[in-house]
Amino acid sequence: MDKIQLLSELSQIVPSGALLHQQEDLRPYECDGLSAYRELPLVVVLPNTIDQVRAILQLCYRLEVPVVARGAGTGLSGGALPHKNGVLLSLVKFKQILAINPQRCTAVVQPGVRNLAISEAVKPYGLYYAPDPSSQIACTIGGNVAENSGGVHCLKYGLTVHNIQQLKVITIDGELLTIGGNGLDSAGFDLLAIMTGSEGMLGVIVEVTVKLLPIPDRAQVILAAFDDIVKAGEAVGNIISAGIIPAGLEMMDKLAIQAAEDFVHAGYPTDAEAILLCEVDGSNAEVSEHILKVRGILTQSGATQVRTAKDEAERMSFWKGRKAAFPAVGRIAPDYYCMDGTIPRKQLPHVLKTISNLSTEYNLPVANVFHAGDGNLHPLILYDANKRGELERTEEFGGKILQLCVDVGGTITGEHGVGVEKINQMCVQFNTEELTQFHAIKSAFDDKGLLNPGKAVPTLHRCAEFGAMHVHKGKLPFPELERF
Repeated sequence: MDKIQLLSELSQIVPSGALLHQQEDLRPYECDGLSAYRELPLVVVLPNTIDQVRAILQLCYRLEVPVVARGAGTGLSGGALPHKNGVLLSLVKFKQILAINPQRCTAVVQPGVRNLAISEAVKPYGLYYAPDPSSQIACTIGGNVAENSGGVHCLKYGLTVHNIQQLKVITIDGELLTIGGNGLDSAGFDLLAIMTGSEGMLGVIVEVTVKLLPIPDRAQVILAAFDDIVKAGEAVGNIISAGIIPAGLEMMDKLAIQAAEDFVHAGYPTDAEAILLCEVDGSNAEVSEHILKVRGILTQSGATQVRTAKDEAERMSFWKGRKAAFPAVGRIAPDYYCMDGTIPRKQLPHVLKTISNLSTEYNLPVANVFHAGDGNLHPLILYDANKRGELERTEEFGGKILQLCVDVGGTITGEHGVGVEKINQMCVQFNTEELTQFHAIKSAFDDKGLLNPGKAVPTLHRCAEFGAMHVHKGKLPFPELERF
């Protein structure tokens, strides 16, 4: 790549202040929230108009320069890791809320709008945006769409894919596409679902129409403490089996409880082996009925303590501890590796026991923080990257957790995406034919493979190499190397 030519042509598209290429200016973009992987891009471009984005992509297509789109950089799977010979396309300047329609319960926003800012803007209309990742104070809606983010309320209200209505996307050759529509459904293939969670590999999102919901009349949260994490896992299934779908149903183990309590003083019982946070919302009558039922179920499931938040301040304090769990754990170890896998709820007790055994085997502590209601696990493996070989051992441990998720009928990601972190585990979950179809979809949108290359979908060659090192169920998962 002729860097001088690239810079010269980019300078005709954006002003000089929006074009970064000196090493000290590139350093803030070297990684996302997965800091174990770092790479400096060739250049960073910060456009502020759709026309500029189109021109940048057309230029990169013509020169065959890789492009990685980036939002706030809060992702945890290395999805925004730069390409060393490519353009890092930052969309942080696209931060306007373009329209709010209270009657249709929608808002049109640019991709750089923060998740929480949407709910703040529509609150005067009695509305809010449901998906609420723990990083919602900082993460942007464009990144949420790219990773199909969830949050603590995804059990009842769904992931990002369930809460958006239309996207405007620019392809690698500069074509502006409108995907979805103004109605709740649209004719043709469901390209909206394909684009959501595509991790920047199919197009660059420049506008999102989100669905809004009425703020519930009442929301109340119960904190239940357990002396055994397996009992807490069983209680999750008992609540769902009773026909109650909480707005949120979260679990934290002892290490996470203690870290969060030391950090934000949420009022958690630090002697508990696990806690469940169960929130129900709706009408006053509905909430009252469900709170009584849930309290009874938790007590029958072996809870040693059951507390209902006495007011809104205590409710927010309970959730503050949960949402601060990741940074709280970061205070008790030099580094941590955040996993993200999803399992059937009935497998929670077995999986938690197995993770505990693996923690002992690898001599690496694990703090468990996860969306228990939909089986989305977030084990945080504590390690020290300054110790030789410990990162590699941690990655091996994490890989076994993800394979465990697949073995019990789950998947390797629930909301963080694949990125570079889980690309080897894609070889465990999907077979040759399935991966070939993924590559066909990628090629239909990006025939030169320039958008976020090397992420999310592995080549069959890579899977064959991975299979040679990790025999899966007694045989290599990809023997037909010649097919790709």
